Amino acid sequence: MSAPLHRTRPAGQGRALPDTQQGMRRRNLSRVMHTVGAEGPLSRAAVASRIGLTRAAVSTLVDELIRSGLLEELGPERPGRVGRPGSALAVSGNGPAGIGAEVGVDHLAVCAVDLRGRVRARAVRHVPNRDRSPEPVLGELTALIHRVLAEAEGEGLWPAGLAVAVPGLVARDARTVVRAPNLGWLDTDLGGLLPPGPPLTVANEANFGALAELWLGEETPRDFLHVSAEIGIGAAVVVDGRLLHGNRGFAGELGHVPVWPDGPACACGGRGCLEQYAGEEAVLRAAGLEPGEDRVGLLAGRAEQGDAEVRRALHDAGTALGIALTGAVNLLDPQSVVLGGALSGLAPWLLPSLRSELARRTTGPACPVTVSALGPEGPLLGAAHSVVRGVLDDPAAVAGRV
Repeated sequence: MSAPLHRTRPAGQGRALPDTQQGMRRRNLSRVMHTVGAEGPLSRAAVASRIGLTRAAVSTLVDELIRSGLLEELGPERPGRVGRPGSALAVSGNGPAGIGAEVGVDHLAVCAVDLRGRVRARAVRHVPNRDRSPEPVLGELTALIHRVLAEAEGEGLWPAGLAVAVPGLVARDARTVVRAPNLGWLDTDLGGLLPPGPPLTVANEANFGALAELWLGEETPRDFLHVSAEIGIGAAVVVDGRLLHGNRGFAGELGHVPVWPDGPACACGGRGCLEQYAGEEAVLRAAGLEPGEDRVGLLAGRAEQGDAEVRRALHDAGTALGIALTGAVNLLDPQSVVLGGALSGLAPWLLPSLRSELARRTTGPACPVTVSALGPEGPLLGAAHSVVRGVLDDPAAVAGRV
């Protein structure tokens, strides 16, 4: 059986640590964890030097984190240093893990990531979820979660939290899907449909994809607009390293920005939305192809072979993306636009017209457009890593559950 946990607010999410002696201790524990996680293995003296505390204070904090299973000692540092070698510290390869899950229109996925950022267990099921009621979908997701938990537990891990990525609008309670047009879900409380277990967070898949890009991407700026797609198209805005959620938590619905107001009807109730021109199924329709299991692979393969209809459909999709992105770029002035999700696999044929349209319509120098190396894995990895970051942000909260 997987280790049982009461469902509470995930560590480090949605609360500031108080300005008290206890709050200071918790902040210092977090500073130690982040420093060792980012730069380790490090000795106690090296950690003290980096965070500006005495070695004695750091040793007390480190001892607490070791007892809680969040840090481990690897033995003496490598030779060649002056003075007595210290014991090298690293974040634990066992203990708490982040469990990420994703509900896609045509797939379900779950993974476990340890505190070192390694994926230790994974399960995927390809299944059409459009217009299915939430209960059977989440029942199948629960089975995958149990499978991943059992595998992770066999490697000495236990779940610090569960984060679920969904293609829709999520309320600020971080558990209710207000509307997911491509699934056909309305006002669905995932907390009430998933079994009791790890602390739960639910968020839009584009938001988790953007966080994955921020945390795992190479040289990702702290201000960018992340765009991802499957059948639908989502976006997330990152400002100074933080997600811009909006008043209701719905910021980033790029797929339902009208490109041509008198265009075809959209599942959201509007007309001429970007999704109707640049979503996977829309591009397949424009290319005269039938949707299959690997839609991106089909489009990319045909485009590589020089299929004129496919290339024209991708060119037009890039144009539509450029038009939709123009307003966001002019309004927000991001450092860059990052294409993720399925779009990353079609970038060679989307980017020329997208960049041209964006440059023609935006004020000032053209906004750089880059391609995520994470591709469609971004939302799932972002979900799992959000739990890991919660542990690093407030290790005391996790230690109290050990």
